[in-house]
Amino acid sequence: MKLWRFPRADGIDTLQPDEGETPRPGRGQVLVRLRAASLNYRDLMVATGRGARGPTPANLIPLSDGAGEVVEIGADVTRFRPGARVCPLFMQTWLGGEIEPEHVPSSLGGAIDGVLTEYAVFDQDGLVAIPEHLSFEEAACLPCAGVTAWNALFTLRPLGPGQSVLLLGTGGVSIFALQFARAAGARVILTSSSDEKLARARALGAQETINYRAHPEWQQEVLRLTGGRGVDHVVEVGGPGTLPRSVEAARLGGSISLIGVLTGAGGEINPTPMMRKNLVVRGIYVGSRQMFEAMNAAVVLHRITPVIDHVFPFAEARAAYHHLKSQAHLGKVVIRFD
Repeated sequence: MKLWRFPRADGIDTLQPDEGETPRPGRGQVLVRLRAASLNYRDLMVATGRGARGPTPANLIPLSDGAGEVVEIGADVTRFRPGARVCPLFMQTWLGGEIEPEHVPSSLGGAIDGVLTEYAVFDQDGLVAIPEHLSFEEAACLPCAGVTAWNALFTLRPLGPGQSVLLLGTGGVSIFALQFARAAGARVILTSSSDEKLARARALGAQETINYRAHPEWQQEVLRLTGGRGVDHVVEVGGPGTLPRSVEAARLGGSISLIGVLTGAGGEINPTPMMRKNLVVRGIYVGSRQMFEAMNAAVVLHRITPVIDHVFPFAEARAAYHHLKSQAHLGKVVIRFD
């Protein structure tokens, strides 16, 4: 079988094509033929050896988000049969409830080998069924970005009709959050440095958009758009460079979901404004199978289709990484397997 791996994680161009023996499923396991995979910002961190949870293991097969079909099952498998279309969980052992320390070492494409391979074996509990209306390429967008956005908006303090949400940028998580928030009847305010991307976001349902190049103090624009009140919820993907402005943009008693570190991981954060505004500030690390299945129910009900920016062939996996790094994308960057 064909695959890609990082013999050493020293940048995108150290990603190398390779071949290996097709694995066989053991008891309780299934063999999946992967048909598509998608990239997340985390994958750029893994490529440089600075994964969020520690150094990148040598010879790692990268990427956490994939979709494919079951081609063989082991003994005692009851959840899937050959031919079933499935996605793997980001954390293979986090099935429900609160995240526990033992779940983190099961994260694909970081702690353990991921999905940039033609075939992979998974425990039957580490998979979910793909919504019927989605292609493999679309389904491959769900496991990390989709579940992360769902967790941010609908688990601790569910976003409801008439509420407002601020989304930063037009990456995979933000665009999923836009689609989910609109399906829930919420008002979306979205920021970007590109007028073209802002126009596309409005076409997807964002009611208000802000170019943060034209409005460097974009939190003031958010307050203006909300009559000085601020938004109910912020999906914060920037990190230390944007969090203080997100705090200002949130309403008294609002929520901030901390997801990304696009502006870097360093810096100091003053907690005083958060306390004075009585904010709930919550870190998000993807989500469980229970969340994935709840999200899929909403995806089916509302016929939501993930937004794909570009699809690259399997042989051009490095080009897919470079496209993601360029930040020219809106939505997801996908790799289609041959």
